[in-house]
Amino acid sequence: MTTTNTVVLAGASGFIGTYLRDRFERDGWTVRTIGRRPAKNAAESANWNDDGAITRVLDGADLLVNLAGRSVNCRYNARNRAAILGSRVSTTEALGRALARCQAPPSAWLNASTGTIYRHAADRPQTESDGELGTGFSVDVARAWEGALEAAPTPGVRKIALRIAIVLGPDGGALRPFAVLARLGLGGHMGSGRQKFSWIHVADVYRCILFLHSRADISGPVNVASPDVVDNRELMQLVRRAYGARLGIPTPAWLLRLGAVLIRTDTELVLKSRWVQPQKLLEAGFSFRHPELGRALLAIAKGTP
Repeated sequence: MTTTNTVVLAGASGFIGTYLRDRFERDGWTVRTIGRRPAKNAAESANWNDDGAITRVLDGADLLVNLAGRSVNCRYNARNRAAILGSRVSTTEALGRALARCQAPPSAWLNASTGTIYRHAADRPQTESDGELGTGFSVDVARAWEGALEAAPTPGVRKIALRIAIVLGPDGGALRPFAVLARLGLGGHMGSGRQKFSWIHVADVYRCILFLHSRADISGPVNVASPDVVDNRELMQLVRRAYGARLGIPTPAWLLRLGAVLIRTDTELVLKSRWVQPQKLLEAGFSFRHPELGRALLAIAKGTP
């Protein structure tokens, strides 16, 4: 008799969540969901405003993966800051309350966090053991997010904060604006070009989740990032190569700040130096399917997984 594993995906409507759901289903998992909108199959889904339904969906599942959180691709005004923070902390707290009421809770709770929790780092990589947390709004959000996870009263449930780097993939993710700029001939380096770029292919996000689920000896924060970190100059050079763009006009920091106002986003997304090293994953023997950025970008540009 074949036993089917069950995963609960919370906040799975975005690029990463859509990919994960498809992969889990293709690999034979039963997928239950928690989100803002009711799903077609009410028995396998729950809404964030129904604690009882959340408990029902979680009870008896093998794994919980929470990705819930409002997009950070916006201007950081007071209203957006409150929405970004609240969407992460309130959903994590709701999951903690529901898990505490489960008769048979999942053995592992993998909760999204962000590699942006570390400081602006251009001097050395930031690992789980010696990384230095930064300051500012994004770091405050990440601290509160992980704090809600840690504070949740869930005995017997192993908890992992996924400090995810910038996620790339063929059907969306953070690569799209870089690709558009390259095609327009504006794919030169941004700002000084020396800021580090930590990244991971969405396929490896899925593989990391499966790996961490299988490793009962791993808990706490885990850096979910490729070990192949490049600076912005090399990033844009590789993007231009992948998309066949010869010309790449650099964009100075002042112009980026002006453009960010016009398109209602924040320059931190491209100017902060993110140097995230996946120490726990590497020491545990995890093998990346897409370890090199150049090859990953070529595959993404061709639309291959």
